[in-house]
Amino acid sequence: MAIDYLKRGKPEADRAEDDAKTASVVASTLKDIEARGDAAVRELACKFDNYDRDSYRLSEAEIEAIIAKVSPREMADIKFAQDQVTKFAQAQRDSMLDIEVEPMPGVILGHKNIPVQSVGCYVPGGKFPMVASAHMSVATAKVAGVPRIVACTPPFNGEPNPAVIAAMHLGGAHEIYVLGGIQAVGAMAIGTESIAPVHLLVGPGNAFVAEAKRQLFGRVGIDLFAGPTETMVIADDTVDAELCATDLLGQAEHGYNSPAVLVTNSRTLAEDTLKEIDRILTILPTAGTARVSWEDYGEVILCDTYDEMLAVADEIASEHVQVMTDRDDWFLDNMTCYGALFLGPRTNVANGDKVIGTNHTLPTKKAGRYTGGLWVGKFLKTHSYQKVTSDEAATLIGEYGSRLCMLEGFVGHAEQCNIRVRRYGGINVPYGEGAPYRDAAE
Repeated sequence: MAIDYLKRGKPEADRAEDDAKTASVVASTLKDIEARGDAAVRELACKFDNYDRDSYRLSEAEIEAIIAKVSPREMADIKFAQDQVTKFAQAQRDSMLDIEVEPMPGVILGHKNIPVQSVGCYVPGGKFPMVASAHMSVATAKVAGVPRIVACTPPFNGEPNPAVIAAMHLGGAHEIYVLGGIQAVGAMAIGTESIAPVHLLVGPGNAFVAEAKRQLFGRVGIDLFAGPTETMVIADDTVDAELCATDLLGQAEHGYNSPAVLVTNSRTLAEDTLKEIDRILTILPTAGTARVSWEDYGEVILCDTYDEMLAVADEIASEHVQVMTDRDDWFLDNMTCYGALFLGPRTNVANGDKVIGTNHTLPTKKAGRYTGGLWVGKFLKTHSYQKVTSDEAATLIGEYGSRLCMLEGFVGHAEQCNIRVRRYGGINVPYGEGAPYRDAAE
């Protein structure tokens, strides 16, 4: 492969060192929450958000008063976006069917899709009030039928953000807490004197939130590893540098560690995009964040062929992948590792983040190699069941089962089968032996 890095980001070793520091802080914080419960959560909220109140849970009256601050136009926009998200989530839910089959007479097998019984939805909001994240987690959980939906979001400028609280409430949250960071996800997963623990944690967040979810996995379920945002633009000379630079910086403004990568087979486009990024950073109001992110985590990768572009893209497995080429559907057909695809110059990541209807909680840090993003199915558990309804089936399955258990040396297992063979088939199987072969069972 002839791949040329016109710009590289922070070395992997440095990134790993940052991750290790984050992991240490998270581990000690979660241990403190487990030991001291509400007291630890309160100290953390005061320390990191400078926010204290008698109860971090909002009452119904408080929710109504906060939502009243949202203008009619803003409320209409929130409802439009939430409607888009719930319609797509409902279509996904409708595709997930319970099944029941009878593969042989008297043997019934099936599965049921059962909602997780409680979920904690984290909605980021300390730096930017992430209204859309409430749709993605809370509203989608409601579509799945989750009976207890807990939502946490940090204060914004010292108070609950009205638009975020409105989206949570409209989405169907049963409990809303004004808590952020490790203390929020820790409290929801571990539980405190005032917050009952949940079964599943979902939602994006900064590096500390993502690491907390990783460390809590096992105690509770998590949707996926959704850390600081990542974006990739795959482009050829069918588009211009302004479009590429805008799409890269549009995601780099999220935080100081948001990777943004251009993969192209056009040297002209690559060089022009670098210049255009410099120009936009002089006028972008969020350049203070985007510039640091671009300098430390931005990359421009020049390839010779489309096959090379595909290979590089799959290796990086970026969260958001914007494809603007003369063969967008070819990338759709052939890419295997990513969070979500945004195909064609008319499409953009911000659409997916805020309004178009697909879920914006997506895998980061190469997790797209083994999982897709948050969707209604993440809130459902598929449980199987089986039932034997005839003596003949109990006998036949029991005979096979008996012999296969003995093949593995499980005598107790074999007896579970043998007792049915004796009772329902009238066949004398000596204790501790496998069922005899019969013509009917061959």
